[in-house]
Amino acid sequence: MALEVKICGLTNPDQAVACAEAGARAVGLVFYPKSPRFVDRALAREICRAVGGRAKRVGVFVNEPVEKVLSLARFCGLDLVQLHGAEPPEEVAAIEAAGVKVVKALFANREPGFAEAARYGASGFLVECAGGALPGGNALAWDWSTARGAGAEKPLVLAGGLCVENLPKAVEQARPRAVDVSSGVEASPGIKDLTKVREFLAAAALCRAPGGEGIFS
Repeated sequence: MALEVKICGLTNPDQAVACAEAGARAVGLVFYPKSPRFVDRALAREICRAVGGRAKRVGVFVNEPVEKVLSLARFCGLDLVQLHGAEPPEEVAAIEAAGVKVVKALFANREPGFAEAARYGASGFLVECAGGALPGGNALAWDWSTARGAGAEKPLVLAGGLCVENLPKAVEQARPRAVDVSSGVEASPGIKDLTKVREFLAAAALCRAPGGEGIFS
């Protein structure tokens, strides 16, 4: 099966379209105000409209109220939301019940951990170490093998310190259905290096993923 790739932290409509046209299955927009990749609702909607159906449009939220997540998902036209904080299972269930798919983040170094996947009724899980100052991967590589099997039968998205050089090893160790990259393909925070994006996508195309439906299909 083809490994799905999400390019996260887009802040520019043209770059988002270029990533999708290069083969990214999803583009991520960060709604966490402390992130250097934060986008406001107006810019997020502009990016989502530019991308259209070329790729799935994913909004990344950290401990936001359910009502705000759903409001922004509808306003921007998001296809999925990624909850990257300590959101409880009932909030995940409420968003899923409203018809919006959730990718719930699980962490190696803080709660909720990989073992808690069974508590969440998410459509998929993103796994990373959470070893830095911000809720995201902070460009830190980690022991990807510890995430293998996390989330049981749900699609698994691997994140955290990924780049062209370590991607094959990371995928071999964790066996994800998809990978999520941001800083590994950037010229600066929020500004993608499209040469790096294409190189990463080419490397991902050579990686084997487990069978089954992908979260960004």
